[in-house]
Parts: sequence; structure tokens; C-alpha cells
Amino acid sequence: MRRNNFLASIVALAAIPFISFGKKQRVSNRESKGFKISSGEGRIHGHLKLKGVNSNVLDVKISGSDTNGGLAIFEQTSLSQGRGTPLHVHPAQDEVFYVLAGSYRFKVGDDIHNLSVGDSIFLPRKVPHAWTQVSKKGRMTVILQPAGKLENFFETMAALDHEPTLEEVSKIFSSNEMQVVGPPLKLDY
Repeated sequence: MRRNNFLASIVALAAIPFISFGKKQRVSNRESKGFKISSGEGRIHGHLKLKGVNSNVLDVKISGSDTNGGLAIFEQTSLSQGRGTPLHVHPAQDEVFYVLAGSYRFKVGDDIHNLSVGDSIFLPRKVPHAWTQVSKKGRMTVILQPAGKLENFFETMAALDHEPTLEEVSKIFSSNEMQVVGPPLKLDY
């Protein structure tokens, strides 16, 4: 029950900029009918099996196209113990991660945080961050506000027919409004 309350609070907080700062045109153009996304399903794309930074599975729950770019929510099933993202920056998006299963290590700026089931973390825009999967398996909800091009990034990584080089990964990050600024976060076993 606490998890549902937490997720509802995060979604409500993410909507505040739409209400508070007068982006009425952006909000009013959205579809007015709600929709349900069932457990274990991805909206629009189905399951996106990533290549490159990890081989995790991404399900788009709320697409940026559903919110005119205002918000995106993803569920990630983590299958890549000891792997995660390179240190990178989102210049225009805030990110929230909520751990549903397993454990992860995050670097945000100079700080290191260990997260397990029920923990969440806020990653502000313009602050370098990375994460790595600690447990054998895991699952997280990822919320972006505004949506930006992260959904396109996931589609691109899933569509690759090979494991990309670090240079290719950096270019894909860049073409999707993110900048790689350092190596992945390593675990100390």
C-alpha cells in the first residue's frame, strides 16, 4: 500500500509544473481519456530488450507522446548484474527511480547511494549520475519530467543488431539529449 501511495505522490508532484507555471496549452492538447497498462506489459513498444549499457528489458508505462512530452514513466527489469549506465547528464530532465525488486548503487554528483526495495532517489537535471545493478535481478520504476528523448534512446538501443562500442553508445546518448561524461559505476566486490 505504501508503494502505491508513494507512486501516486510522485506522479502528483510531477504534474505541479503543468498546473503552477501556466503550461495550459501543452496540457490541454493531451488526450482526456485515461488508460491502463497491465503488469508485465509495455505501452506502444511492448518489451524493449536493450543492448549496449546493459541487456535489461524496458516497458514504457506512460509515453512522452501520452503527455505531450511532459512526463514519461518506464519500468525496467534488470538482468545485468554489475552493469549499468555510464556517468551522464540530462540537461533538461529530472529523474526519479523507485526500486521494486533487487538492489542498485547510484552515483549522483560526488555522492554514492545504495538502494534496495522500497527506496527511491531523485536525480536533478544537469547533475552527472550513473547507476549499477548490484543484485542478480532487479526492477525499478523510472520517472522523467519532462519526458525528453529517453524513450527514443531505449528504442534505438533495443533496435541495434550488435553490441555497440562505447563510442556508438556515446553518440546515441548525445542524439537523445544526454551527454556521457564518464565511465560506468563499478561495484567493489
